[in-house]
Amino acid sequence: MSGGSYYVPATSKWPILGSLSLGLMMIGTGQVLVHERGTSLMALGLLGVLAVMGLWFRDVIKESHQGLYDAQMDRSFRQGMGWFIFSEVMFFAAFFGALFYIRTFALPWLDGEGAKGVAALLWPEFTASWPLLEPPGDVAGPRDTFSPWQLPLVNTLILVASSITLTVAHEGLKEGHRETTRNWLFATLLLAVTFIVIQGVEYYEAYSHYGITLEAGIYGATFFLLTGFHGAHVIIGATILAVMLVRVLRGHFSSESHFGFEAACWYWHFVDVVWIGLFLFVYVF
Repeated sequence: MSGGSYYVPATSKWPILGSLSLGLMMIGTGQVLVHERGTSLMALGLLGVLAVMGLWFRDVIKESHQGLYDAQMDRSFRQGMGWFIFSEVMFFAAFFGALFYIRTFALPWLDGEGAKGVAALLWPEFTASWPLLEPPGDVAGPRDTFSPWQLPLVNTLILVASSITLTVAHEGLKEGHRETTRNWLFATLLLAVTFIVIQGVEYYEAYSHYGITLEAGIYGATFFLLTGFHGAHVIIGATILAVMLVRVLRGHFSSESHFGFEAACWYWHFVDVVWIGLFLFVYVF
C-alpha cells in the first residue's frame, strides 16, 4: 500500500466469544420476557459480553501503544465509530417512530377518526388524548404524569452541562493541558452519575406516586421503553468516561493521538442529543 502500511491484527478469539455471549444473553432475555425464567442465562451472557469487551479493548489499547496503528487505521476507527452511532440513531428512531405512530394514528383511529375509524366499534367509550390517563374499561393507565419543569428539566440541564464540560476536557487534551482534561472530565463524570441518580428517583416516584409502570397502558410502556433505554446508554457512556479518566491519569493519549477519547466524546454527545428529543416529546409535548 503506497504512502504507508496497514496493520492486520493477529487472529483473535474475541469476535466468536462475543457473539456466543451475546447470543446467550438474548436467549436468556427472551426466556425472561416470555416464560419468566432464564435470569441466570441472561446474567451469564451479560457477564460474558462485558468480559469480552474489556479484554478486547485492552488488546486494542496495547496495539495502539506499540505503535501498530497508522493514519489508515485511524480512519477505519473513525468510520467504524460513525457507523456504530448511526446504528444507535436508528435504534432510537424506531422507538420514537412507535411513539409518533401511536399518538398520530392509532389513538385517533380508536376514537373513530379517519378511514380506520371503525376501530371505535371495538371501544365505543374511548376518547383519544395524550397522555392516556386512566382510560375507560379494564385497561390500566397512569394516574398522572410528571411536570417537565421539575426533575426532567434538571436532568436536561445536567446533560447539556456535561456536554460542555466534556468539550472543555477534549479541547484541553488537544492543547496538551492534561490537568484541564483531568479536572473537566471528572466533572463530566460527576454530572453523569448525578443524572443516573435523579432518573432513579424519578422512576421511584413514577411507580410510587404517579401510577406510571410498565403495565400502565401504552403511556407507561413507551415512557419506560424510551427513558429506560436512554438511561442504559447513559450508564454505558458514564462507564466509558470513567475508563477514559483512568487512562488520562495513567498518561495515555497525546494532543495528536487520542481517538479513544474522541470516540467517547462522540458517544456522549449523541446520548445528550437523544435526551433533548425525549424531553421534548415524552415530557413536554
